[in-house]
Amino acid sequence: MRYRVGIDIGGTFTDFALLKGAAVVLYKNLSTPGDRSVGVMNGLEKLAAMEGLPLTDFLGRCDAIVHGTTIADNTLIEMNGALTGLITTAGFRDEMEYRRGFKENIWDVRLPPPPQITPRRRRLTVPERILHDGAIYQPLDEDAVRECCRRLREQNVESVAISLLFSFVNPVHELRIAEIVAQEMPGVHISCSHQVLPRAPEYDRTSTTVVNAYVAPRVTSYLESLVARVKAAGYHKQLLVMQASGGVMSRQYIEGSPIRVLASGPAGGVIGSAHVGVAKGYPNLLCVDMGGTSYDISMVLDGAAPAVAGWNMHHRYLVGVPMVQVETLGAGGGSICRVNNGEIEVGPASAGAEPGPICYGRGGTQATITDALLMLGILSADAEFAGGSFSLRREGVEAAFAALGSAMGYSAEDAAFDCWRIVNANMTQGVRRITAGKGVDPNEMCMLAYGGNGPAFAGIQAEELGINRVLVPKASPTFSALGTLVADPAIDEERSYIAPADSLDVAALTALWQGLVDRAAQYFTAAGFPAPQVSARFQMNMRYPGQNFSLTFTIAVTQGLGELSFVDDTLGQRGIAAFNNRHREEYGHIREDEMPEITGVRLATSVATDSPQVGKGFTAPQVAATVARTRRANLGDGFRETAIVLGADLKPGHAVVGPAIIEESFTTIVVYPGWTARVDDVGDYELTRQSL
Repeated sequence: MRYRVGIDIGGTFTDFALLKGAAVVLYKNLSTPGDRSVGVMNGLEKLAAMEGLPLTDFLGRCDAIVHGTTIADNTLIEMNGALTGLITTAGFRDEMEYRRGFKENIWDVRLPPPPQITPRRRRLTVPERILHDGAIYQPLDEDAVRECCRRLREQNVESVAISLLFSFVNPVHELRIAEIVAQEMPGVHISCSHQVLPRAPEYDRTSTTVVNAYVAPRVTSYLESLVARVKAAGYHKQLLVMQASGGVMSRQYIEGSPIRVLASGPAGGVIGSAHVGVAKGYPNLLCVDMGGTSYDISMVLDGAAPAVAGWNMHHRYLVGVPMVQVETLGAGGGSICRVNNGEIEVGPASAGAEPGPICYGRGGTQATITDALLMLGILSADAEFAGGSFSLRREGVEAAFAALGSAMGYSAEDAAFDCWRIVNANMTQGVRRITAGKGVDPNEMCMLAYGGNGPAFAGIQAEELGINRVLVPKASPTFSALGTLVADPAIDEERSYIAPADSLDVAALTALWQGLVDRAAQYFTAAGFPAPQVSARFQMNMRYPGQNFSLTFTIAVTQGLGELSFVDDTLGQRGIAAFNNRHREEYGHIREDEMPEITGVRLATSVATDSPQVGKGFTAPQVAATVARTRRANLGDGFRETAIVLGADLKPGHAVVGPAIIEESFTTIVVYPGWTARVDDVGDYELTRQSL
C-alpha cells in the first residue's frame, strides 16, 4: 500500500489526512508551540501505528508529504520574527511607514499604526539610482553600503531586506548590495526585492520584502528541522509545502521566498472546498472554517478560488504575492471570554493549545468558547474529544462562567450563552461584511463548513444569513489538511513591464516570459515533474491610464513549458480585447476611448496529481437515524433534552431532524431547530432548512 499524507498545523491542533488508495484516514493531535515539528512527528507516528507499521516503513511507503503551516502567520501575530533591517534608495527611508496613507479603519482616531518590523534606526539608505528603463543614473556607493552593514551589525540585525528603486527592471545594484552584506554580515538572512516581488509599485515591493525578511529565518529553520526529522525517520522524497496561492511546491522553492507560505493553511481548505463543491454540484460556496484559534471566511465562485496578486493585507502588512482570498477573524474554540467595561467580549485573544481552554485540563484558567459549548451541553465531558486523544473536564469551567455572570448580573449558564451569541454574531457579521464588499448575496450560495468547530455553528449562521443549505464533509475536522492533497504542485510568478498596449516590445515580453518559463522548469524538474507534464497559463496584467490596480487575464494556455509562439505582433490587440472583456466582467463597463497599458506578465504553472475522490447523490432510501441518548443542551432557544446521534452509527440515507447533536470523532455537528441533516452516498452531511 502506498500513501500520501496531508498536514495542516493550526494554533491549537495539528491535522492529518492520510490518503491510501481511495480511502481517507483522519487524525489530529495538539500542536506543540515550542517546536511544531514535534507535533508533526507525533501525528506521523500515530498514523503509522494505525496502519500497523513502524514509522520507518510507513514513511518509506509515502509518495508525498504535503504540509501547510501557519508559522509565518503566527510570527506576524506574535511579532517574534527576526531582528530585521532595511537598505533602500536614498530618499525612500520611510516608505514602510507611509503605507500609501492606508488605515484599516479611517473612522477610528485611536487606531495605532502596526508595530514596526523595521524601526527607523534599522531603515538605512544608500546613494544610487536606476531609472524606469533600467539605465543607471547614479552608481551605487559601496562605501555607504558597508557603513549600513556596520550600523546594522551593531544592532544585532539577523535579517536584511534590500529594496531599491526600479530594481525589478535592473537588479544589478541589489545584487551587489547582497554580496557586500554577505561579506560584512556573515550568516545574516538576505531578502532582495527583485527576487521576492519583482514588480511595481514601490510600497508593495518594499513591504513584501520586509515581511519576507522578518518571517524567513523562522520559516526556513522550521522547514529544515522538519525535513531533518522526517528524513531521519525514513522519508526520502521531497517535502511539498502549501503556498498561499493554493498550490504546493518543494521546500527548496519555498525557501527562496518564504513569504509564499503566509496564509497557506487556510488556502488548503479553500482548495479542498472548491474540489468538493464542484463534485457535489455546488460551484458557488461560502466557506467557513472555525478552528481553535481563528475563523476563516472565503468564497468559491464558479468552481474556482483564484489567487490574487495585489493589495493583500495580512496582519496589517501588505503582501503582494498571489494569494487565495481568505479573511481571518479572531474567533475560535480557544477564543477567550471576558468582561470589559460592563460588556462581554469574545476574542481575538486565544488560549491556543497551551494552556488551552479550561476544559482541556492543561492549566487554562480563562473561559473560552469551547468551555461555553461544554456549559451549553453542545459538548460533553462524557464523550470522546479529538478522536479520543483526551476527554474534556468540567472542573473550573462553571466557576469561570459564574465569575463572568456575576460581573454581568446573571447566572453562569446565561454567561456561557451570551458568549455563544456574541462569537456567533462576530462571525456572522464578518461574513456579511466580506460578501457585501465583493457584491455577493449569501442567499444564493451554499455554505461549506469545516474545522473542528465550524459545523457546531454553521446551521445558525446560515439561517441568519438566509442560506438554506450547508455541506459538512466527513473530513471537515481536518479539511485544510485534506486540501493540501487536492492542491497541485504549482508556481505562480510575475514580472513588471509597463507600456501602452498598442506599442509592445515583443522581444522584451518574450524574454520576460522565457525567464519565468526557465525558472519554473528548474524547480519542477528538481521536484520530479518533467517540463512536458506542466500546464502553463500565460497571463497579462493591464489597466486603464490613471487606475491604481491592474486586472489579470489569461492570454494563452499550453501543455509543457516550451511554447511561446503566441507572443507576436498581434499580442497587443489580442490583449486589449481580452482586457476589455475582463474589465466589463469586473466593473460592468469599459473605456472605449482610452488605450489600456500593460503593467506586467504572469506565468501560472501546475502539474495535475491524483486527488481524493468525492462522491455525491442520495440514492439510498432515507431513514431516521437512531438516537443514542439525550442530553440537556441549549441550541439557542433554552435548555431542553436534546437527541444525541453518533456519527459512527450513521450510514448513507440516514436523516437527523433537529434539534439534535451529531457527535463525530473529531467534530460536533449541531442540527438546529428547523434543520435536517442527511447523509449522502459517501458519508458526507448535507443540512437543509426544513421549510425547503
